[in-house]
Amino acid sequence: MNEKKRVIQQFGKHAANYVTSKTHAKGEDLQKVIEIVATQESSGELLDIATGGGHVANALAPYFKQVVALDLTPEMLEKAKGFIESNGIRNAAFVQGDAENLPFPDESVGTVTCRIAAHHFGNPDSFLNEVNRVLKDKGLFIFVDNVAPEIQAFDEFYNQVEKKRDPSHVRAYKKSEWISKFERTGFYVEELVTFKKKFIFDTWCQMMDVSEEEKHELNTMMGSAPRELIDYFSIVVHNNQVQSFQGQSVLMAVRKR
Repeated sequence: MNEKKRVIQQFGKHAANYVTSKTHAKGEDLQKVIEIVATQESSGELLDIATGGGHVANALAPYFKQVVALDLTPEMLEKAKGFIESNGIRNAAFVQGDAENLPFPDESVGTVTCRIAAHHFGNPDSFLNEVNRVLKDKGLFIFVDNVAPEIQAFDEFYNQVEKKRDPSHVRAYKKSEWISKFERTGFYVEELVTFKKKFIFDTWCQMMDVSEEEKHELNTMMGSAPRELIDYFSIVVHNNQVQSFQGQSVLMAVRKR
């Protein structure tokens, strides 16, 4: 099964979970996205790539004349549409599409967002090239995603754990890797903010309907990790059961040169 089919299958089954997920529905990062947009002179249109439950499109709709929520998974798009329209928003359109092959003309969008999704993209360079292509001159791109530590062994551990939980996970990149990718694509990094992310182990597993067998394997993998990993990720274990751990996300506001 290729990566895109795996994403559609995985998220199609769990679409409703992402609308109600507190991690996606709220959070400091979402508030920061709103804060950045509120200080900009609106260009009229917003494209929210891999909209998921639709939380970014929902929050930013009042700042734009037109909002387009795009997602690869039909079921996810349907749930996002129901959520957004139930809030009385009437300036949103919903498009099924691929982040690495956007169905929009060159220089047609003033602002693009993509939040907590890029770790599912098989070709992030194509994704960034497409964002650059559809953005107008000096257009704004606000990017948020979970990131791996700069230390290689910690990076490998984090991605191994995420892949175990969610087969559609491709890779969480390091902050330094994203900076390089953005600059190579022709973006200027205006702002970078990091956020601590506390994951409750049971909820984290439930989001992807992890089987009891796989949950046990994850518990063992994390609970018996070397001390330096347990300390770095703040893994909390009680009665041999992992209770929580801490990751990190990054927000980068970048401008098309």
